[in-house]
Amino acid sequence: MIGNDRTEGRAPAPAPAGEGTRAVRAGLPEPVKNEPPLPGPVFAAHFHLPGEVEGPYTYGRDTNPTWTLLEQAIGELEAPGADGAQTVVFASGMAAVSAVLLSQSRAGDTVVLPDDGYQALPLVREQLAAYGVRVRTAPTGGDAQLAALDGARLLWIETPSNPGLDVCDVRRLAEAARAGGTLVAVDNTLATPLGQRPLELGADFSVASGTKGLTGHGDVLLGYVVCRDPELAAGIRRWRKIIGAIPGPMEAWLAHRSLATLQLRTHRQWSNALAVAEALAGRAEVTGLRHPGLPGDPSHATAARQMQGFGSVVSFTLPDRAHAERFMAALRLVEDATSFGGVRSTAERRRRWGGDAVPEGFIRFSAGIEDGEDLVADVLRALDDAAADAS
Repeated sequence: MIGNDRTEGRAPAPAPAGEGTRAVRAGLPEPVKNEPPLPGPVFAAHFHLPGEVEGPYTYGRDTNPTWTLLEQAIGELEAPGADGAQTVVFASGMAAVSAVLLSQSRAGDTVVLPDDGYQALPLVREQLAAYGVRVRTAPTGGDAQLAALDGARLLWIETPSNPGLDVCDVRRLAEAARAGGTLVAVDNTLATPLGQRPLELGADFSVASGTKGLTGHGDVLLGYVVCRDPELAAGIRRWRKIIGAIPGPMEAWLAHRSLATLQLRTHRQWSNALAVAEALAGRAEVTGLRHPGLPGDPSHATAARQMQGFGSVVSFTLPDRAHAERFMAALRLVEDATSFGGVRSTAERRRRWGGDAVPEGFIRFSAGIEDGEDLVADVLRALDDAAADAS
């Protein structure tokens, strides 16, 4: 049975130096003769527990060996070599987001949120206000949240922001927050742990939806929180126990299995996203083009300082709703779907959900792992078809 140290998701030291090696080996148990390298999912609501309560596994809502290995693996990727960093996995990204925001704030506290982040954050803001928590907001770009930090209990950062792709200086914000006694959480969903490591930049929590780039196949709902402080991790774990937002063992196992290809997937996605962005830059009908990897992007300099990769997402705006819908309908290699970070390219007219302050023709595009030339050709052909149909 897996030991207590793994039950708490601690990242071991020293870690392998290469990110590809870490991704392939992350969270694997010590080899046992005639046993698989990655044990299968453990489906158990309860465990044998005679006599005194001891050992890591007692009841399925509290702990599970399959979670343990996944938490170990994510910790090795988000905080390689960190002593004491711990990971807690959840049933979804929003379960992880809620766990941090709602477990770390009380009535009378102040929380600082981005006003240009993921569209579910306004729902969280309403819930915080209902609990008597004051909420301040500011844009991601230009490190504007600095001006809202005074007296705050928690700063929530989303960088790159979704869907606008603004980037803020995490180290600068974290240093200012720490000076005032403010905790810092960073949503690392878009970057993935291979693109950005928030704990190394000074954050207390790295939070993400594992549904997206981490697992990358569009078949798992998952979230996680990595904490630099074991006491903070204990609070997050307690919240998970109370709320019961636990991942299924099959989902946890699928997520762990998928990590082995994380480097291969993300590097191909990053390359494809940049190629699509460069191709879009030459189109007259495209405005508001954003991708942190473009040298001319407003966020490029900051992103280059703190990111190892610029992500799989490109955002841009077409002239109007009808033009955007013609473009979407003309795509052949790109699925019209509301997620990102998958092996198959996706895109959507984001305004259709009504939750983002974006134009009607705004497109969020997520590059998959198709051949880059094929993907670019499909996008350019769809743009041509959309323009021709307008005339």
